[in-house]
Order: sequence, then C-alpha cells, then structure tokens
Amino acid sequence: MKTLQDFNFNNKKAIIRVDFNVPLDEHYKVTDDTRITCAKPTIAKILADGGSVILMSHLGRPKGKEDKYSLKHILAKTSEALGVNVKFASDCRGEKAQKAAKELNPGEVLLLENLRFYQEEEAGDVNFAKELASLGDIYVNDAFGTAHRAHASTTIIAQFFPNNKCFGMLLAKEIDSLNRVLNNSVKPVTAILGGSKVSSKITVIKNILDKVDHMIIGGGMTFTFIKALGGKIGNSICEDDKLELALEILHLAKQKNVQIHIPIDVVAADAFSNDANTKIMDVREIPDGWQGLDAGPKSLENFKQVILDSKTILWNGPLGVFEMPTFANGTIQLGNYIAESTANGAFSLVGGGDSVAAVKQFGLEDKMSYVSTGGGAMLEMLEGKILPGIAAILN
Repeated sequence: MKTLQDFNFNNKKAIIRVDFNVPLDEHYKVTDDTRITCAKPTIAKILADGGSVILMSHLGRPKGKEDKYSLKHILAKTSEALGVNVKFASDCRGEKAQKAAKELNPGEVLLLENLRFYQEEEAGDVNFAKELASLGDIYVNDAFGTAHRAHASTTIIAQFFPNNKCFGMLLAKEIDSLNRVLNNSVKPVTAILGGSKVSSKITVIKNILDKVDHMIIGGGMTFTFIKALGGKIGNSICEDDKLELALEILHLAKQKNVQIHIPIDVVAADAFSNDANTKIMDVREIPDGWQGLDAGPKSLENFKQVILDSKTILWNGPLGVFEMPTFANGTIQLGNYIAESTANGAFSLVGGGDSVAAVKQFGLEDKMSYVSTGGGAMLEMLEGKILPGIAAILN
C-alpha cells in the first residue's frame, strides 16, 4: 500500500482528491471545517518536502454550474484551516485550470472549482480524468468519503499515474482503522449497530458476524427484532417485511457463537416529540399509542458491562432519537461507556453520519480511538466490499 511516505514531493505538483463537501449556512459560511482540517497533515507533508498542491473536490449536488455550490465559498476557510494562502481556479478543467496549475510554485496551494459542475465527474469519464491528471505529477487520494464512488477524480484518474499514486494520510488511517476492527482485532470484539432500519445494515451484520463476539442492536432496529420475537411494540418504528430476516440473523448469530444484545427496556413516549409524555417500559410490552424512542436504564446497564469488557469496539448508529434531548440519554451513556473502555486500552472506531454527529454534539470525539470521515464508504467496507477509490491506488 503506497502512502505519502513513499514519495519525496520536492519540485513536484501533487494533485489531491480531498473531500471538502462541507456544510454551509445561508450566507455560504462553512459551519463545520472538520473535513478540511483532516486533510491538513497530507498537505503539510507535501509542502514541507518542497512540493505544491492542487486540491480537487466536489460540493453538494449541483445540476451544472450553480453559484451556491462554488468552492470559492470555502476558500477563506480553507486558507485559515491550512494556515496557507490558498489560490483559486474558477474552473477545474480547460485554460483557467491549466494556467493556474502551470503558474503554481513550490510551497503553494491551488483549489480547483467544483468537480461536479461537470457531469463527466460522476460518469467516470476517461477524458475528463485525463484532463485532471495533466495538472499534476503525483496523484494522491485522501478522500475516504468518496472512495466508494467510481468517479473520474476518485478512481479513473489513477490509471494516468501508474507509478506515481498513493494514499493520503487520512485515507491510509481510515483503511488502517477499519482493518483493526475487521481483520486485526483484539478480542473480545463488540459491534454496536443502531439507527432506524435493519434493511440498511443487513449486509454489514452478515459480514461482521464472523468477526465479532458481541453485537449490540439499538435504535429503531430494536423493534423489528422484538416484534419478530413476538413482543408488543405499540406504535414504534418497525420494518414488517424484515421480521423473518431478523429471526434469521438471530439464528445465524447463535450458530456463530455471537452474543446478540437487544434492549430489554425503553423510554417510550405517547408522541414523536421532545415534549411528549414518557415512561420506562418493558420493550416487549409497549401499548398502542406509545413508541420506544430511547434505550432504558436496565438495557444501558447490560450494554455497559459488555462494552467495558471489550478490547475492540465498532459503533455505527445511535441508540435513540438523540436529536431530541428527552431521548438522548441512551446515546450519551453509550458514548461514555465507549470512552471509558477506550481510556482502559480498547480500540474504538466510530463511523456513520449519526454516530459521528452524536460524538461531536456530546463532546466525545477526542475520547474515541478513531472517528471515521465517511459514512457510505465505511458501511461498504464493513459489508466486505473493495472500494473503487482504494482499488485504483492498489492496482
């Protein structure tokens, strides 16, 4: 696996695929610059070598050239986050891009305009990839968030750099962290899967049953399992067409000697609202008109013991509707248990949009071993897939 350390970038132009698809407010100001700061170590190493950097990214889902998706809006924040004055090319191809790249001196950084202003990017167009490739000497992929897409800038471009391509530090760290959970884990291994739907996690569950000792199932998924087992779930969210599948998963886990832990009590509410009336209830005895919206105290006590005894922990998905303070306790406590286990020497990997949002919201980010930057990409790796953006560097 070729990384940045395999190259000296002195007098070389590195063209880096980054994931600067950051959130903007109504005034086009960046509200969270995590994805920009995550790329800083890679950029710093290249500049320190005496190289220059050309950054390419997408932003949002533009239909053609739309001003609100222009990367010019993130230019000031990028310069600030990287601690270097970043130049901007108002196009990512053609004369403007060629001229800006040609005039770039060692120690300088150039940001190209939004790749998705051209449909050729998502189509994986070879000529578009070739145009992008012509701007640099070495290709670096540091965008884990888009590594599962076979786009021009994430995958196709690599073929124009047969010997001059590598992983950036962020992408290398993502691969390493997932490998630590999936292939090089210290036992006991616990996977915590939350969120609302079993259907979105089926392949993940089936793939990791061979690699884990414990699986905690929480969030809305709980109720599909409870109903399948004959419990009363009231108005709780449930995938009625996945009941057989839930039983199949439980059977499979038993065969593989994996202990499945499902909440035994829940915080139930008489409406989907932060101000609803709430009660702690047995998860199998929720009356009509009530719905489970968070894990209850007995469940949390059970989960705590499993997590504190674990040496490797994967967390994907919250235990409740943490966006509402009334139903955030389960997710907060879970985060605290993982933090405690991590402090005691366990390796913890957090990934998937909602879990990442939760650890950030509750100030737990620095207490985890690694917080992944890619939701879809991480899920696909957990499903056992080889991501096209990663394969393109390895080939």
